[in-house]
Amino acid sequence: MLGSAPACERALADAERRLDRVDAGDAAADLVSPTQFGRLAGSCYLTLGDHRRAETLLACTAEKLRDRRKSRAIVLGNLTLARIRQRDVEAGVASLTEAITELETTRGGGGMNIVFGAARELRPWRQESFVAEVHDRLLGLMTAA
Repeated sequence: MLGSAPACERALADAERRLDRVDAGDAAADLVSPTQFGRLAGSCYLTLGDHRRAETLLACTAEKLRDRRKSRAIVLGNLTLARIRQRDVEAGVASLTEAITELETTRGGGGMNIVFGAARELRPWRQESFVAEVHDRLLGLMTAA
């Protein structure tokens, strides 16, 4: 959050060690998932501007989240941001399309915020047909009951 890569690396290493030590006897064990570190680290690297590293972590995490649709929509939204910021617009639109599909069933607020933020970053390419199509799907998401 403070933009310090070294401090982030230390905090992530500490978090990973702590998450690795969680066992069934821990009071909060039900709150920890195998994808938690990937989601956390991917978001951190996205914030730090290390988009390639964020993409790697988030893509792997999205694959593992097939059964947790709300969380997956958030991860896919962040993955979209990482790809767009690397100027890989087609890959960004592909992950954005997946995120929208998840949101069509979950309507998760966190995912909605990230997905609409990612769509705003696609403005420079709005004349591209594949970008226009994803914006149409977002409009449908907004107007669905």
